[in-house]
Amino acid sequence: MSDESRLGVLLPHWVPPARPMGEVLQGRSVRLEHMEADHHAADLHRAYQGHDGLWDYMPYGPFSSAAAYHRWCKESAMTADPMFYVLRDMATGQCGGVASYLRITPEAGSIEVGHICLAPEIAQSLVWTEAMFLMLQWAFDAGYRRYEWKCNALNMPSRRAAQRLGFSFEGVFRQATVSKGRNRDTAWFSVIDSEWPALREAFVAWLAPSNFDSRGRQRERLSDLTRLVRAGSDPVSYTHLTLPTTSRV
Repeated sequence: MSDESRLGVLLPHWVPPARPMGEVLQGRSVRLEHMEADHHAADLHRAYQGHDGLWDYMPYGPFSSAAAYHRWCKESAMTADPMFYVLRDMATGQCGGVASYLRITPEAGSIEVGHICLAPEIAQSLVWTEAMFLMLQWAFDAGYRRYEWKCNALNMPSRRAAQRLGFSFEGVFRQATVSKGRNRDTAWFSVIDSEWPALREAFVAWLAPSNFDSRGRQRERLSDLTRLVRAGSDPVSYTHLTLPTTSRV
């Protein structure tokens, strides 16, 4: 048996990537900006107002007032991990959601996306899909080897979203943590660097203006384009189970 089969593949040219520094990520439909409470909190709170279900699977929220949400934004914006971004819709100029890099581990080449909370108007839109593409692209361009997505195993919209975006299902960690006094089993998904070139092609094809008709309806579904890239499919993400939330953490 070779050393490679016994000990793993050598990575002689491996160099740990840089940490994200809150760089602006600009797309056609969305701009991701490093979260700043004074610039973003009021806009986000307006977008989220009346949609308390967004916080069902979050470890925080819902927030009782704009001031309470501003305090959360101010505290969260000060951390380097998670590194929070705000999704700004380029068509309206309005902020409609947040996402973050977290569990950033350059020495392992691993980074996660999470704390995704989307107002209803962008939850099913081109805006959030392009935002996820831009975050994936930055990570792999920076040299990360593994990009993770984890969510409460009961959060079926999040599990379906991971599959649509091309993440491979890796399993469920039972009794992984306690959130808001309740047990949480955690579903794990990932994309690795060898999958990224094909996945990037799928995103580029889906995001192309030619993929949408004059009414903005997609011609090809992203899930169809990413299906062949995934190394593993979630056995329950396409069942009849649905839960009323668009938050993905």
